[in-house]
Amino acid sequence: MSHFVQKYPENTFNWIDLSTSDVGAAKQFYTQLFGWEAEDQPLPQGGTYTMLRMNGKSVAGLGQLPPDQLASGHEAYWSSYVSVADTDAMTDKAAALGATIIMPAMTVMDEGRVSVINDPTGAYIGLWQPKNHIGAQLVNIPNTLVWNELATHKLDAAKSFYCDLFGWSFHSDEQYAMFKNGERWAGGLVHMPEYMPEGTIPHWGVYILVDDVAQTVAKALSLGGATILDNTKVSETGTMAVIRDGQGGAFSIMKMDAVDPMP
Repeated sequence: MSHFVQKYPENTFNWIDLSTSDVGAAKQFYTQLFGWEAEDQPLPQGGTYTMLRMNGKSVAGLGQLPPDQLASGHEAYWSSYVSVADTDAMTDKAAALGATIIMPAMTVMDEGRVSVINDPTGAYIGLWQPKNHIGAQLVNIPNTLVWNELATHKLDAAKSFYCDLFGWSFHSDEQYAMFKNGERWAGGLVHMPEYMPEGTIPHWGVYILVDDVAQTVAKALSLGGATILDNTKVSETGTMAVIRDGQGGAFSIMKMDAVDPMP
């Protein structure tokens, strides 16, 4: 995938956003950590959705946790979305394959049409049919999305579901397993890592590319974040760390030493 994106191939990850209990604190954390710019956009039903941009181009989103999650003290979390040609049809297909529909397909102003499903392994994923909003306009450069990875306890179920839903192929060696969308790598698949906190549910994790993992970790800590996994070498691919923001939102950072997983 090129660095500047004008259109995503069908069935490709195209967007990430954060649901958080403290929008103000999250904006401060991520804008200072990654140099992103925050632009609040009013929503028709009230409230705002914050577009996070870099050099004026969209890279991610940020919004308030739903009222029920906010009331229960739910931790912040990042969500991943896949660009699809028809949200309604793909949502129905996902349900037929064993997913639970969390949010039925709905139109988001003139931006696109979205739904959220819970896959058969317990992980949430969004389906986005783009209109004016294609997703992230910048990827695969420092301080932007570079990879999405499913951590789950049910690898076989995940493999079957996503290959059936998106037409992805599956490739695995002794070190790592990945989905492929045509000729492009689509995402990773791992057994729930031991370093994740006890009780962590299956999830699609997001990876942000950085120039220096240790430096970014230190900056995150200075901004009130914490590490789940500190600076760690990942085979020949690069170096990574897993960070929690001040509201509990977990994400990974990575410096690529050899292979760009999203060519």
